[in-house]
Amino acid sequence: MRQNLSGQSPYEPIIGFSLAVRIGNTIHISGTGPVGADEATAAEQTRHILTTIAGVLAKAGATMENVVRTRIYLTHAEDWESVGRVHGEFFQDVRPAATMVVVAKLLHPSWRVEIEAEAVISD
Repeated sequence: MRQNLSGQSPYEPIIGFSLAVRIGNTIHISGTGPVGADEATAAEQTRHILTTIAGVLAKAGATMENVVRTRIYLTHAEDWESVGRVHGEFFQDVRPAATMVVVAKLLHPSWRVEIEAEAVISD
């Protein structure tokens, strides 16, 4: 059974996507930007994003401990360490497979980071 989970992004109805989709015991979380924290530092944007991800996981019946994969998109390579440290605060014990990529731009010009994730709920 498929469960679409919405977030707070004003882009969801325009683009036609869900913040997360749960199918069975797997949850796919879309690229999540720092909506509402647009002008914050990269670290603050990361904290905002990961808090948003934790919230949608809760709606799906999961926690951050269920995350098995993250993909982090940065617009400034020099942010890797501050973003990585915040990621580590949330996932220090979980240690999901993670990828960090530098991109030219994200949807909003002031976003410095966007994160997507996948989670699996144990049977």
